[in-house]
Amino acid sequence: MQLLVRPGDQSQPQISGFEFLSFNTAQLRSGDRIEGETGARELGLVLLGGKCSVDSSRGEWRDIGRRPNVFSGMPYALYLPISTRYSISTDVGCDLAFCWCRAEESHRAKLITPADIEVEIRGGGNATRQINKIIRPEFPAHRLLVVEVYTPSGNWSSFPPHKHDTHNPPGEVDLEEIYYYRIDRPEGYAIQKLYTRDRHLDETLTVRDGEMVLVPEGYHPVVAAHGYNVYYLNALAGSARSMAASDDPDYVWVKQTWRDKDPRVPVVTMEMEH
Repeated sequence: MQLLVRPGDQSQPQISGFEFLSFNTAQLRSGDRIEGETGARELGLVLLGGKCSVDSSRGEWRDIGRRPNVFSGMPYALYLPISTRYSISTDVGCDLAFCWCRAEESHRAKLITPADIEVEIRGGGNATRQINKIIRPEFPAHRLLVVEVYTPSGNWSSFPPHKHDTHNPPGEVDLEEIYYYRIDRPEGYAIQKLYTRDRHLDETLTVRDGEMVLVPEGYHPVVAAHGYNVYYLNALAGSARSMAASDDPDYVWVKQTWRDKDPRVPVVTMEMEH
């Protein structure tokens, strides 16, 4: 399975080897319009930047979005259920992420605004990061879960390393996951490790702006290169509507060393784009 997916390979949403998730992005200029149908998939449309309007068989939403880019404010998103026709247009341009998930249940379409986002400051020390919870387990959807994460320059994220590849609720559930990256300067990068305890999977990836990492199994910590703030959008789906994960027992001890949160977090707030 190809774990690192570059922008040129993201034009089609299908992900080889995944049962539930698929993903693609689109950048629309002023006056552009795209049309589609969700079919047998539910869709989490995340506004990475700009504004758009959506006409659909489940409702209409005008001029949604506010932040110019992911480092400038909190997200707008739109949930569309299965069997929904849609048309997306923009007067000013927009940057969109399409988080798709195979589904059999039909739920109501819903606009998610910055006021709906639950923010968690997770970790401590140089493992402090910001989690913006967009589609949580409590959200009325079939399988899809979506969050975005901000990791300041030099900090670690998804640490201690955790995994969610075994269905053993409530402690852990089996989830596919994608990490879609944006870096605040074009030459920046992050490093992501993917490994299993028996090391049949043991990869270290250098990830740049606009690239995506697929996480089919195993532990998957991230570190932001010094000098560069790192954003990633996570989509998850699998055996249960839960984010339950288990930490690598070799590294759980580091939590006891955390005394303070990094003062650079939160990276984005509700007030930034005003």
